[in-house]
Amino acid sequence: MDLELRHLRCLVAIVDTGSFSDAALELGVSQAAVSRTLAALEGILGARLLHRTSRNVTPTTAGVQVLARARHLLSEADNLVSEASTGHTRLRVGHAWSAVGRHTAEFQRRWADLYPDVALHLIRTNTPTGGLAEGLCDLAVVRAAFDGKRFDSAVVGHERRHCAMAADDPWARRRSLRLAELSERLLLFDRRTGTTTADLWSAGARPVMEHVNDIDDWLAEIATGRAVGITPESTATQYRRDGIVFRPLRDAPLIPVRLVWRRHDPHPATHAAVALLSELYRKSPHGAKGR
Repeated sequence: MDLELRHLRCLVAIVDTGSFSDAALELGVSQAAVSRTLAALEGILGARLLHRTSRNVTPTTAGVQVLARARHLLSEADNLVSEASTGHTRLRVGHAWSAVGRHTAEFQRRWADLYPDVALHLIRTNTPTGGLAEGLCDLAVVRAAFDGKRFDSAVVGHERRHCAMAADDPWARRRSLRLAELSERLLLFDRRTGTTTADLWSAGARPVMEHVNDIDDWLAEIATGRAVGITPESTATQYRRDGIVFRPLRDAPLIPVRLVWRRHDPHPATHAAVALLSELYRKSPHGAKGR
């Protein structure tokens, strides 16, 4: 006999209600059916799971272990059913660092007004596809390279690049910088999700580059004054904090902002999200135009 969820639900019901008769009432079956189901579960697992007396029912040592796993599996099964049945009533948008920057709050407000029946959830996951490949979201905001064979995408806008530095850095007194100036500094970057690569400079003029794993590590290192970083302007608006300033790089190429989705299983609200974000970016100084 194969293990089934009904076996686990029976065990949990017996323990939670304290008796076979009350478990039968909760499950809507006979007391004899509860006894048979428990016996079947013990036979499948090859272990006695409950001590039964005239007054109470308590788990055995094996029963305690099985009970914990049963609760977890039943919870996961319930979540699976819930997600499958309500998947189109919510839209999960993943991102690696900074959502859509200055447009984030407006995107959330406008979406709630336009599509009140589809709840919008923003999820930060530091992976190249912002959690899309891992199944954590329905769409993702992506600024770096990704697997174009698995996913479709649309460019919704472009963002300027900024240089992040310590607030007491001599460059902090300036309004803007040039890309070539950074070749003299130690540059921090995230190779998994970042938009900065050595290709921004010619072969003989590249800065020394050091890898970090996450936005918090990146900001903490830069705040010490030991290094600087290059990032989309969205980071400057999403991660304002003491000890860090951002200055635009006036000659650096703009960064395309893409909304990415699974090629063969797009969420029904995908095109609505693309349209709304494209509208918001068009209203910004750089709009949807790139260099």
